[in-house]
Amino acid sequence: MTIDANFRLAAIQAAAVPFDRAASLEKACRLIGEAGAMGATIAAFGEAWLPGYPFFCHAPTGANTFRAMADYLDHAVDIPSPATDRLCEAAADAGIDVVIGIAERDAVTKGTVYCTLLFVGREGRIIGRHRKLKPTFNERSVWADGDAVGLRVHDRPYGRISGLNCWEHNTMLPGYALAAQGTQIHVAAWPGREPAVAPPSPTPLWPRQLLLSRAFASQAGCYVIAVGGMRSHAATPERYRELSTIEYGGDSVIIDPRGEIIAGPAQGETILIAEGSREVVLAAKALCDIGGHYSRPNLLRLIVDRDPQDRVIDCGFAARVGPDMWE
Repeated sequence: MTIDANFRLAAIQAAAVPFDRAASLEKACRLIGEAGAMGATIAAFGEAWLPGYPFFCHAPTGANTFRAMADYLDHAVDIPSPATDRLCEAAADAGIDVVIGIAERDAVTKGTVYCTLLFVGREGRIIGRHRKLKPTFNERSVWADGDAVGLRVHDRPYGRISGLNCWEHNTMLPGYALAAQGTQIHVAAWPGREPAVAPPSPTPLWPRQLLLSRAFASQAGCYVIAVGGMRSHAATPERYRELSTIEYGGDSVIIDPRGEIIAGPAQGETILIAEGSREVVLAAKALCDIGGHYSRPNLLRLIVDRDPQDRVIDCGFAARVGPDMWE
């Protein structure tokens, strides 16, 4: 890799097909192909894009809420599965890396969902996954707490990539863990810009999508693909229309390592493109590397527990000797 290595970043801003994993998957694969045709090196989707953001968690709880929760769980994504195999195939066909938000179903219980960022390589294989550490506010009624197994930076031929979901950028420590690993291209996945709330309502939360993404770029000295999803009341299935209390309008941007916007904000369904340079990343880190020369590990250090959070651990005699002894 040379100092003048260039790459092309893509934010895929589009709406999923609510409660329809198959249709959303086919749309995602088509968009991956389009991003590849535009020369993208890496393309990113918004938070929980497949099969969509659980908007119903923000509505008053009732019988229909539980129906929506069951429906959402039924359309969640297993890792691995035919759905992830299809994403790997699409990435390989397009010749690009893909980072996509998915609702990941727990492989053991099949009754729990995580807000996960899935990292798929151009080689046609999964290179990592990151589960949102702490779902935000009402999201906790749908998504479970994640773990730090996937809180990692992934080496790619053009740079080091990472990703976080939404308000993980507000909690500081997950972002520092990635910056200290030397991330160079970061995906900030959001559900999408929320509409402003008129006074005397509290200050609307949506500007944080832009503010926190720009702050991360500047602090970590990396490019940020801040990609927001889209959803509308009109596209909500009729059976759940009463639960649709908020729409998301995208507003995706791509930010350089100085924290400056170099593409966007995007409006409507589109693929936002920006050029990146390894030289710009290195210049930013030479000035301020918060995991390196701009740190004080003798005073402040971060401990990350990467062990899987297994709920049942077999430790009896049969577990130690294995099943073969009974044959």
